[in-house]
Amino acid sequence: MNEEGAPRLTVVQPGEGREASLGGIGVVFKLFGEHTDQKLSIVEHPFPVGALVPPHIHTREDEYSIVIEGEIGFRSGDREAVLGAGGYITKPRNELHTMWNAGKVPARMIEVISPAGFEHFFWGLANHIEAGLPDPETIEKLAAHFGLRFAEAPWLPDIIARYNLTPPRM
Repeated sequence: MNEEGAPRLTVVQPGEGREASLGGIGVVFKLFGEHTDQKLSIVEHPFPVGALVPPHIHTREDEYSIVIEGEIGFRSGDREAVLGAGGYITKPRNELHTMWNAGKVPARMIEVISPAGFEHFFWGLANHIEAGLPDPETIEKLAAHFGLRFAEAPWLPDIIARYNLTPPRM
C-alpha cells in the first residue's frame, strides 16, 4: 500500500501471466488479490471450440466477464445470452451459472472477480491438473474450500445440444 492507502502499482504486460489448463478451458493469471488490496482479481479464460464450464454457484464473490475474442454463451439463473467481442455480463454470487464457447472459433474472455480470493481456486485446480487429472473428490474438496458448489442444471442438455458442446467432466 502506498501513503494514500491505495494498492501499489502493478504492471502486467501483454502476454504475461501464468497460463494453465482448468480442464475444459484455460486460465491466464493477471492480477491477484494481493495486487489490489483484496478488492478484485483478474484472469483471462481461453475457450476452445466446444468448451463448456460445469454449472456452478459462487457463494463468496461476484464475477464480471468481458468477451475479447469469439463468442461466449452465458446462462445465469433463468437468463441466457451470447456475447461477442466487446460484450460485458455480470454473474452474481449465489446464482447457478455456466459459460461456453458459442461459436466455431476459439474464444477468450476477461474475468473480474470481486472480492478477490477465488483466483486461488483456479491456481490450485491448475496445479492438480498439471500433476495429473485430479479425481472428483479432490476437486470437490478444493471447491468447498473456496465456497464453490457444482450443481445439476435441467437446462444443460439443451445447451450442449444447441451448441454441440463437450459435456463437462465434473
